[in-house]
Amino acid sequence: MKLPLYQVDAFAERPFVGNPAAVCPLTEWLDDSLLQQIAEENNLSETAFL
Repeated sequence: MKLPLYQVDAFAERPFVGNPAAVCPLTEWLDDSLLQQIAEENNLSETAFL
């Protein structure tokens, strides 16, 4: 399975400051356990799925 994933600098006005977060847009909602595994794989404090 391939999913788009973006790493963004949250709460920042310029690059490389703020808090890194993963954002993963989904075409369909996935099982909670799979979402948790994706978040753990990214190893960031925040992962958002939309």
